[in-house]
Amino acid sequence: MSQNLASRPPESPGTSFTGREWGILLVLCGAIFLEGIDVAMLNIALPSIRADLGLSTGSLQWVMSAYVLGYGGFMLLGGRAADLFGRRQMFVLWLSVFLLFSGLGGLATEGWMLIAARFVTGVAAAFMTPAGLSVITTGFAEGPRRNKALLFYSGTAAGGFSVGLVVGGLLTSVGWRWVFFAPVVLSAVILFAALAVVPKSPRPERTERRVDVAGGVTITVAIVLLVLGVERATHTAFAWTALTVGAGLVLLAVFVAVERRAAAPLLRLGLLRCGPLVRANLSGLLFAAGFFGFQFVVVLYLQELRDWSTLQTSFAMLVLGVDAVLSPVLTPRLVSRFGNQRVIFGGLLLAASAYALFLPLGADWTYAMMIPSLIAVGVAFSLAYGPLTIVATEGVAEEEQGVAGGLLYTSFQFGAALGLSAVTAVNVAATASSSPSDLLDGYRAALWVPVAAVLLAALISAFGLRTTKGSVPVAAGVPHEDRTATGVVA
Repeated sequence: MSQNLASRPPESPGTSFTGREWGILLVLCGAIFLEGIDVAMLNIALPSIRADLGLSTGSLQWVMSAYVLGYGGFMLLGGRAADLFGRRQMFVLWLSVFLLFSGLGGLATEGWMLIAARFVTGVAAAFMTPAGLSVITTGFAEGPRRNKALLFYSGTAAGGFSVGLVVGGLLTSVGWRWVFFAPVVLSAVILFAALAVVPKSPRPERTERRVDVAGGVTITVAIVLLVLGVERATHTAFAWTALTVGAGLVLLAVFVAVERRAAAPLLRLGLLRCGPLVRANLSGLLFAAGFFGFQFVVVLYLQELRDWSTLQTSFAMLVLGVDAVLSPVLTPRLVSRFGNQRVIFGGLLLAASAYALFLPLGADWTYAMMIPSLIAVGVAFSLAYGPLTIVATEGVAEEEQGVAGGLLYTSFQFGAALGLSAVTAVNVAATASSSPSDLLDGYRAALWVPVAAVLLAALISAFGLRTTKGSVPVAAGVPHEDRTATGVVA
């Protein structure tokens, strides 16, 4: 066994990684870093894109919404594709698509071109991300080795978003098109490395690779409609939102009916009888809602009320990146000592405290007054995000790891859309005018949304504190119809 390349807690020799395992992990971490940095950089570049392409506010919103729809809508299908057609194969293929359409986005001369490119880029990420996660969950033995790999992976994901805020500001100052061209370079490096070090995964026999077309179509359209309804809720009439969400819920019911009858379902419904997995997904959805909602309110406060520049705001938010360091260093120690569920619960309570510290927000707060909350949010992310990923995939049979990862990332993405929509709606409703005092009232009201979201997540997570390990496995190798009889699912 080779010596680890990063600081780590004391552990048994069996948890050390070989040089090849480090290579595989670094490639996959590079991909999730790429996904995080891409989203963060685009957020920073939106005003410059609007000015150059002459986009209306509605069109500019679609630049972000198109990616969210592609990413959230196709994630579950992408996870299942990794299970059916090979994890490495899907990872490499869709990383190539990501590279191509990121470059096309940078070449766009019309708004519709950029929106189309962002949609396909989101779809590519939806197939690439669960494939990469399932390479880890199937390639590292369940237990301390996999936990260590997933915590390193989650720290890199967080670091990508934090670094992207600053890098996006720097690149936008040169030209917004570099926000799209830079990921092309990084994607190419990761692609060549993946071809060299990530092993091909065995695929099921052709007779076992039946594709659940009906299930794939209904769940994808259902999630797209639900995400679209939530994402656009504050920009359209209530009737349109209700119709869109209602149609999504109807299709979701149709999907359940289809899956009950399917010989080879896209999502085996028995998987949803696993209590830890369901709790992890619900907690992850609410945690993402609070995390992204809080960031959105803070950015509005700094730029609208305090008149901070984009670059100043980016550097101010960089402190959230403390999770990139703590996830692989501190969190494994805590998980080893207290178990995943207790660490998740502690992270959620810390997040609630951090958001609550921001509630008495003042018009003239210094950055020093904001630092405690921002650092606490970063620490909370390091405590919750990685362990949630572990619990959501722990004990799941190898042939379902892709769909389990897709389900988790769908929860994260839908939660982010829900949080952003909710804080926007509350902020708009509580802001009587554009005066500084009224703007401040709106921000304070909106901050209650992340507080409520993570408190609800903590309540859901508390039901898992009865277990010491934080997860009840879904027995691998047990026939689907017999799994509930083994006592391993809640």
